[in-house]
Amino acid sequence: MKRIANYLLTATALLGAAALLTFAAKNDFGLARNMETLVNMMRELSVYYVDEVDADRLMTDAAEGMVRRLDPYTVYMPEEEMTDFQFLTTGKYGGVGALIRKKGDGVVVAQPYKGFPADRAGLQIGDRFVEIAGKDARGMTTEQVSALLKGTPNTNVTIKVEKLLTGQVEEVKLRRERIAISGVGYAGFVADSIGYIQHRDFTEGCYEDMRAALEGLQKQGLKALVLDYRNNGGGILQEAVKIVSMFVPKGTEVVTTKGRTEHTVYRTQLEPVAPTLPIVALVNDGTASAAEIVTGSLQDLDRAVLVGQRTFGKGLVQTTRPLGYNSFLKVTTAKYYIPSGRCIQAIDYSSRDEKGAVKSVPDSLVREFRTRGGRKVYDGGGIMPDERIDPEYISRFAMTLYAMGYVDDFADLYFREHGMQRIDPRTFTLTDADYERFEQFMADKEVKYESDTRRALNRIKEAARADLYEESLAAEIEAIEAGIRDDKATNLQTYKREIMETLNGAVILRYSYAEGVTEHTLTEDREVHRAVALLDDGKEYARILHEQDTVRK
Repeated sequence: MKRIANYLLTATALLGAAALLTFAAKNDFGLARNMETLVNMMRELSVYYVDEVDADRLMTDAAEGMVRRLDPYTVYMPEEEMTDFQFLTTGKYGGVGALIRKKGDGVVVAQPYKGFPADRAGLQIGDRFVEIAGKDARGMTTEQVSALLKGTPNTNVTIKVEKLLTGQVEEVKLRRERIAISGVGYAGFVADSIGYIQHRDFTEGCYEDMRAALEGLQKQGLKALVLDYRNNGGGILQEAVKIVSMFVPKGTEVVTTKGRTEHTVYRTQLEPVAPTLPIVALVNDGTASAAEIVTGSLQDLDRAVLVGQRTFGKGLVQTTRPLGYNSFLKVTTAKYYIPSGRCIQAIDYSSRDEKGAVKSVPDSLVREFRTRGGRKVYDGGGIMPDERIDPEYISRFAMTLYAMGYVDDFADLYFREHGMQRIDPRTFTLTDADYERFEQFMADKEVKYESDTRRALNRIKEAARADLYEESLAAEIEAIEAGIRDDKATNLQTYKREIMETLNGAVILRYSYAEGVTEHTLTEDREVHRAVALLDDGKEYARILHEQDTVRK
């Protein structure tokens, strides 16, 4: 029966292609020829390949092959991937409002979203799923648990969980809701009258979230603002335009998109909420796409000072096109240009070397542009901040401990031992005794880690062997190797500060949600402190905004 189904699918593809071929033949003989070849190939494989083939798999592979050499944002999305795509673009789904993670042979709550069904029902980080909708959840994957928890809003799901704090199994009835994750991660004050808004993404409706956050701060005496766009990967372009409209006059040009089939100018359509409010925007190499439209246009319009690192450089616009049978093509249709006229796309995907590799825009092709007030800015890849601050990197060893789940496991242990207590997330920190306990906890844990220094030394040893220098350099290599100490115990001491902060964040999350973690990190955030200093120094803020050119690279 499956073989027959494949024949039917191929026949359907042929019929659909026949209509397209008629159209294509009138417009592009090459397109028509290649479409016919593709359909013929699918038919031949379906009929003659030695093993039975899946027509859907053939189609997916062919589609992925067609876009492989274009850009990473042009992708084929079959029906089964559309739910995840819709969540990425809307920030909404039907479920109980909790992140989950694998732990041992089961799945536990990783984070309940504040105020949503899982949180209201008392689920806490570390609670282990035992049963979901009458099905034994022990041994399930995170994908299986997620599929059972998600569903149509206003439907019920009954679960059994083993509570982290008591070890007791409890039955909980949850009512699914339309879960809408706010685009605003945190909003508050970081100094007297200086507000701070952390904007996380550009999903549908994030403008309303941002406006509500801004107006809430204004009611509390806001006089200056830090906008945090670090690690904001972007999203919906129209939301970016609306967010810029809060700070510039109505009718201001924010971005222009130009492609083979479109040329659209996007202007603000709303009256501004804070047209003269002093702003510092924080950016880094994770600031991309719509986040670059907001920060880049605020810079081009001399409306905000940018602090941080060069942004990612994604100046490409995607459109979702239906392909039939609930599948879609997300295709790059244009490049966007911010008010100065510059496009900040960093990679030229249309030009590849003989090996198929893409390249960044060379220095020789970087062009100069001017902000509204006449300051020099440049294209060629990303947005250069007005004031650059070298990033603080967390050690790879600390990130390895986190990725392997040891940080969360110890935080669960701490939470179980200390129970519910009130903490001030801004000042909370584990003690040295707590860290010694973590070292004991790690004593029997395997950590697969190799330092960058040891990796580099291994490459030198391989090169020395290949160049026949192994014997003559043996003493020097041995001396370097003796000085490298990247065993687990040594690394736990070497990277104590970074590991301690990672542990602090995990513990605070269990008591004060994600907002508490943000409050804690803000107290030591160098870029936020610099933003506050600039906003406190009106003369320096004005000098940068009206006189200072950005650096070329």
